[in-house]
Amino acid sequence: MVNKSVRKKDSESLLSGKPVYMEDMIFHKDVLTLKALRSPYAFAKIRNIDIETAKKVPGVVDIYTYKDVPYNRFTECCESYTEASPYDRCLLEPLLRYVGDEVAIIAAETEDAAEKALKLIKVDYEVLEPILDPRIAEGHSSIIHPEEDIFCSFPYGHNQLKNIVSEFNYGKGDVDEEFKNCDVIIERTYKTQAQSHCMLETHRAYTYIDANGRIVIISPTQTPYHMRRQVCRAIGIPASKVRLIKPRVGGGFGGKKIALVEPFAAFVTWKTGRPCKFIYTRNETFVATNTRHPIIFDVKIGADKEGNIKAIEVNSLNNAGAHGGDSVIITMEAAQNSLPTYNKVPAIKYTGKTVYTNLQPGGALRGYGATQGTFALDSAINELSVVLNMDPVEVKLKNTIRAGEVGGVVHNTIRSFNIERCIERGKELIGWDEKFPRKEVGDNKVRGIGMALGTHVSGVAGIDKSGVSIRLVEDGTYMMLTSSGDTGTGSDTILSQIAAEALNTSVDNIQIYAGDTDACPYDTGAFAASTTYVSGNAVIRAAKEMETLVLKAAEKKLNIPAATLELKEDRVCLKGNQDVFVTLQTLAEDSQAGPDYPILIASASSGITESPRPIMAGFAEVEVDKITGEVKLVGYVAVIDCGTVINPALAKIQAEGGLTQGIGMAMFEEVIHSDTGKLITNNFMNYNVPNRKDIGNITVEFQPQYEPTGPFGAKSLGEIVTHTPSPAIASAIYNAVGVQIRDLPMTPEKVYKAMKEKNLNDVVNKAI
Repeated sequence: MVNKSVRKKDSESLLSGKPVYMEDMIFHKDVLTLKALRSPYAFAKIRNIDIETAKKVPGVVDIYTYKDVPYNRFTECCESYTEASPYDRCLLEPLLRYVGDEVAIIAAETEDAAEKALKLIKVDYEVLEPILDPRIAEGHSSIIHPEEDIFCSFPYGHNQLKNIVSEFNYGKGDVDEEFKNCDVIIERTYKTQAQSHCMLETHRAYTYIDANGRIVIISPTQTPYHMRRQVCRAIGIPASKVRLIKPRVGGGFGGKKIALVEPFAAFVTWKTGRPCKFIYTRNETFVATNTRHPIIFDVKIGADKEGNIKAIEVNSLNNAGAHGGDSVIITMEAAQNSLPTYNKVPAIKYTGKTVYTNLQPGGALRGYGATQGTFALDSAINELSVVLNMDPVEVKLKNTIRAGEVGGVVHNTIRSFNIERCIERGKELIGWDEKFPRKEVGDNKVRGIGMALGTHVSGVAGIDKSGVSIRLVEDGTYMMLTSSGDTGTGSDTILSQIAAEALNTSVDNIQIYAGDTDACPYDTGAFAASTTYVSGNAVIRAAKEMETLVLKAAEKKLNIPAATLELKEDRVCLKGNQDVFVTLQTLAEDSQAGPDYPILIASASSGITESPRPIMAGFAEVEVDKITGEVKLVGYVAVIDCGTVINPALAKIQAEGGLTQGIGMAMFEEVIHSDTGKLITNNFMNYNVPNRKDIGNITVEFQPQYEPTGPFGAKSLGEIVTHTPSPAIASAIYNAVGVQIRDLPMTPEKVYKAMKEKNLNDVVNKAI
């Protein structure tokens, strides 16, 4: 079953329109609709709020303000416990920190009643001076979080009174000393923008109280157990009182692992005893959720004349927005998932700072900081190659790690890292030797090519873990229970393939039920590219335990030693004699028929002590109009080592989707605010998501190198594929027309302006 393009298990349900998403599962007829009144100001304090007139609207059940909710600190970040995130949120507060922050929650019988009530709430605001630029946040007179009860579980330099979320240092060697040995030193500044997730299903939750008096939350979350924990903290009830069920997720990309709608819906249900639904509009999903963190990088890099890099120094400033959330780790991962590729460099220094501002919070978005860090680092190395007058491929091959070497400042040995073959094959597919650096194609058009490297992790070592249960059903098939979250990636199918391989059966004989905190074992959840590697290893352990139980049951049934038996698709046979067997159906029926045979159910867990790195080489070809600055992506080649490819078809789709998001970040997408902090790009009419015609021809190929710690040799794939488009496209634009765009996205306006300035400078230089 491994390395087979098995069809997704839920494909027929999705294509036939069967009810699988959250809104399909609302069965209460008396469900309340929730709506939020949101702040029109980036920074303001509520002096007074009058809800009495609004409460008189027919159909309004209740309205909640900061005076009505428990004051419990939690973090909206639903990640590994204990989180490296500041607990800086409450359900509702009198201090409002961005345009879109929740002021009040309306619970009504109908959506119309809730909308009418929203317009009748009267709020007296004290408008405060907002901080919209992260470069002025530290020490600013406006303190975004003046509360004294905020805490962070780790000593990462959190200081809310100075608007500092965290500080982070990373590196090795003495960069100052190594810079003295450099023939060439460049210093550049790079900026990455905020990017929206743009999942098709908006944020939503449905809650009710079951027959046992417990809150049931149906939420398309990526992290069921962590979401439950944050909800319990927010409303102040124990975990035993809450059950969370994850239905089909209509897209996540990191955005569905933040506690936004779930705490409010659970709170109102707890207060009223009524079922509730809280469904964000598209506008709210843009305005009041998370974006990719915008980060500013100052990069200094030096090398000798032969292209051997001696020192890399990076200073970053991460804009967290109004709440800390994932930003602490984002700042860290911008370093830890980009710099290790160049760990041959003698001296590396990374200093990262994260600050609060009065913009919507940043959060996890596919790539998780490494996408931003890779743009800055790989762009700088491409620019260094230009100064050295060397092919960037040669410079990167000189300075990158190989399998068997240490792959990080922390001393972890790389066991698989097929970097040379990925680069070699990528060059062949893009036609590097024939096309580099540029070719004139007529009509004032010129084509250029560029390349970049990207790496990531496979889960978070020392933190991530997964539990899996497998039981033998009475018809001789298997039921697998897990809390890993399939966000549309097909991970349920991948885990079923791994189970089928380990149990020597077919995927058709594996049923999977995922994401129910009452029924399924703990799993960290779907983030950090962890599902195949972390959950997959747990599946193998549970399957091997199941095999042992089945063979023992067959031993008793056949009166033949288990060591002489083998597990087949639907039976247990004597090795070397297929005519001596007992069916799995018989063993399953016996296990339920009396005291002589135990019920056949196996459970196992897997925590990871190391996190193997996939590697990707990305190659871009662009066509630039020298008159207008318009850039067309002609083609993109991605060659990836993600270890054993469990399902080639699903892996290819994963890669193509991630590349499209990376191309969107590189060339099209940008979250834009007004000078008062109001979001301008708040719908799909003015937020520029690329369509199929914008992304050119995408070629994906895998060059797997077996990873000994992974399930059947597999590593991660889901996040690495967003990393390389931005630096590769930036390099291709430079090679085409000689201008380097360091501020994403690389729009025609920026390219045109840069070309105009370059031409003006050329004229001035000639005159001089």
